[in-house]
Amino acid sequence: MKKRIVITGMGLISPVGNTVEENWNGILAGKSGIGPITHFELPEGFPVTFAGEVKNFDPEKYNIDKKEARRYDGFILYAMAAAEMAMANSGLKEFNNERAGVLIGSGIGGFQTICDTQTDYIKSGHRKVSPFFIPGSIINMAAGLVSIRHKLLGPNIGIVTACTTGTHALGEAAKCIERGDADIMLAGGTEAPIVPIAAAGFANMKALSRRNDAPEKASRPFDKDRDGFVMAEGAGMLVLESLEHAQARGATIYAEVAGYGASSDAYHITAPDETGQGARRAMSEALRDGGIKPEEVGYINAHGTSTEYNDMLETKAIKELFGAHAYKLFVSSTKSMTGHMLGAAGATEAIFCVLALQNGIIPPTINLDNPDERCDLNYVPHKPINAEIKYALSNSFGFGGTNGSILLKKY
Repeated sequence: MKKRIVITGMGLISPVGNTVEENWNGILAGKSGIGPITHFELPEGFPVTFAGEVKNFDPEKYNIDKKEARRYDGFILYAMAAAEMAMANSGLKEFNNERAGVLIGSGIGGFQTICDTQTDYIKSGHRKVSPFFIPGSIINMAAGLVSIRHKLLGPNIGIVTACTTGTHALGEAAKCIERGDADIMLAGGTEAPIVPIAAAGFANMKALSRRNDAPEKASRPFDKDRDGFVMAEGAGMLVLESLEHAQARGATIYAEVAGYGASSDAYHITAPDETGQGARRAMSEALRDGGIKPEEVGYINAHGTSTEYNDMLETKAIKELFGAHAYKLFVSSTKSMTGHMLGAAGATEAIFCVLALQNGIIPPTINLDNPDERCDLNYVPHKPINAEIKYALSNSFGFGGTNGSILLKKY
């Protein structure tokens, strides 16, 4: 019999808020976290002037002292902060540390630290390169520092699969528990990509929205007037446990991880498979792993990036897999409010699925003013909907054709 995996803790830092509660309240209110870039000075003629920045982030609020904060890139600090929240939320205090692990990923890692160090090296030579440069920027250090902080002595893994990272982190962490490698896994994704070189790179490949005159309207999944995604930052972390372990300690259980699917388009370095079959297979595998029929799913938190082909092809994949039931589903993209948090997106959106299951409220897709006729499902435009659902899917798709889908169940 398949081991059951449950979620017992959550932590979230995003452009919409710095706690789970702030984020959920903001999402239900249709609050956009998108605004002008403040993280760096914009050169004249820079093509994109806005992003989804985390606001008022103070590492000391999460027991990260100033000295430590100076050593590490923002993606590591966001991970540490969200992990601190998730562990506190879980109520875990005394546990078998050797049976507790961490699996945290990032799509890009320490871009800011790498850029700053390169500048220092060019200006002043090798002696100006900090001894903390490498540990302050490598992707697995988010997992490493969280492991050290919380004395998690089980599996310690960093994962990198572009924009699918957060979903793969949760799915693979659940499999660690299912295999018997751990009883507890702290898992999620983190990203801090709002630096000039990343913004320029995404802009020059025509991936970003250029709605500079109205940034809060720029992320508009499934809308005919969409013109690209909005780069964003933050971290989402979840505590996963075997059901037996959670019950034995009397934990509060928020939801169950019922299934997980992953696939590859094997098609193009950045464009999704034009048939939508990669996305369909990831969702189908999650349902197979969860042992449920398509018509049992009530809500999908779509990858929904606000790019032309992603939104259209994800819709196509949903319709092919779910058939007539696709039109009974609630589908929404919370990226319309958070922007695209890249490697942190999947974990963030899984948290929103958990809250939807718990509260019987489906989060909206804002800015859906002029629906694309090719995108004809119920995307919950503008306002949330009250609806009791049993199962929710969260989708993530990334460059390189990597796809992931996590199936969550109301507990």
